[in-house]
Amino acid sequence: MSGSMTDRPQSDTAGERPDCAAVIVAAGRGVRAGGDVPKQYARIGGEPVLRRTVGVFAAHPAVSTVVTVIHPDDEALARQAVGPAQVHFVDGGASRQESVCNGLKFLDKLDPEFVLVHDAARPFVTEDIIGKCLEAARRHGAAAAGVPMADTVKKTDGAGLVTDTIARDRLWRAQTPQAFRYRDLLAAHASAAGQALTDDAAVAEAAGLAVAMSPGSEDNFKITAAEDLARADRIARAAAPRITVVGHGFDVHAFGPGDHIVLCGVRIGHSHGLEGHSDADAGLHALTDALLGALGAGDIGQHFPDSDPQWRGAASNRFVRHALGLAAAADGRLVNLDLTIICERPKLQPHYDAMKRSLGDLTGLPPARIGLKATTTERLGFTGRGEGLAAQAVVSLDLLDTV
Repeated sequence: MSGSMTDRPQSDTAGERPDCAAVIVAAGRGVRAGGDVPKQYARIGGEPVLRRTVGVFAAHPAVSTVVTVIHPDDEALARQAVGPAQVHFVDGGASRQESVCNGLKFLDKLDPEFVLVHDAARPFVTEDIIGKCLEAARRHGAAAAGVPMADTVKKTDGAGLVTDTIARDRLWRAQTPQAFRYRDLLAAHASAAGQALTDDAAVAEAAGLAVAMSPGSEDNFKITAAEDLARADRIARAAAPRITVVGHGFDVHAFGPGDHIVLCGVRIGHSHGLEGHSDADAGLHALTDALLGALGAGDIGQHFPDSDPQWRGAASNRFVRHALGLAAAADGRLVNLDLTIICERPKLQPHYDAMKRSLGDLTGLPPARIGLKATTTERLGFTGRGEGLAAQAVVSLDLLDTV
C-alpha cells in the first residue's frame, strides 16, 4: 500500500447512504503478548485473532462496510489473516488516535450515518454487544460498550497508601466497540489532533459529545500480554466446532530368521522373526499410519524413512507417540482404535490381554475403546503360506475443526 489508504469503498446500494460502517484498529505492534507476529495475527483456537474479530462485524446485519487499519508493513499478514471476508485496508498512524482518524477519513466518500470503532485484539465481541452499542448510539448520539465496576476501588497516595474509597456505583470499565454518528466523530478527531486520548469515547467527550454506556462482557477482554493470548486460546478452543475423522492403516512384514516377533509392543515367541528396518511391529505400524491418515499427515515412511539409520531396530511405540503428538497439536483426541492382525501363525489369542494392555498404556484408551482381533486367510496368499503377516488399523479422532 502507499499513503494511508487503499481499496476505495463501494456502497452495497447505489445512491443509498449506508447506515453503519466499522473501523477495526489493528495497527499496533503487540509486543507485550510475545510471539513471532503482532498479537492480532496470532492464532487462537486455530485461527488468527483478526479473522475472528473481523468476522463478527462482517457478518453483522447492521454493518455495511468493514475497514481494517493496519501497520504499513503488515499488509500481507493482514490479508492472509482476514481470509475471504470483504474488508478494506488502511494504513495506520503513529498512534491509535491517528490510526482511527485514518480509518474515518477513508469512509468520507461513503459517508455512513454511524460508525463503530473496535480493537482488533478483542476477538470475543458478539453480535449482541455490537447491536446494543449501536442502538444506544442511535438514542444518545454516541455509546461505548463496557462493564460496570464490581470490585471496590481505592485511591492511593504516591507511597501506595489508601487515601480514599471511591463509590463504584457509577464506574464502568470501558471496552470497544464504541459507536458514534460518523460526522460527529470525524469532527471530534479533527479537533483532538495532537492530544493523547485513550479511546474514541474520550475524543468524543473532549468535543462535548454525550456518550452513553452500553453493556459489554467480561469475555470481551483485550489481548495485551502473553497470558491474555493463552486465555483467549482456551476460550476459542472450548467454543470451536469439532469433527470426528477416521483413519486407516495397513502394514505387512515378511518372516525371517529369529525366535520371536513383536506385535503391539509385546514380545511373542515364534519359530521366526519379522524382517524390517525397525522392530517390524506391523500392528503399531498400521496404527501409526491410521493416525497419520486421519490427520492428513502423510504416512509412516515420510516421517520415519527406512533409509535413516537412527530408526534401525527402533521400538515402534516411538512412531505411535509421534503421531499422537501431532494429533494433540491439532487439539485432537483419540476416541477409539480397531486393530486386526492377519496371520496363520503364531496363535495370538493367548496374548490378547497383554497386547490390549500395551495398546492402552501407549494410547491412553480404556479397554472398551480398543478393538483387537486376529484372523487368517484360510491358507490363501502369502499369509496363508506362512510367509509373513499383515495388520490393518482403523482409528477415530475427535478434532478441532479449523479448516
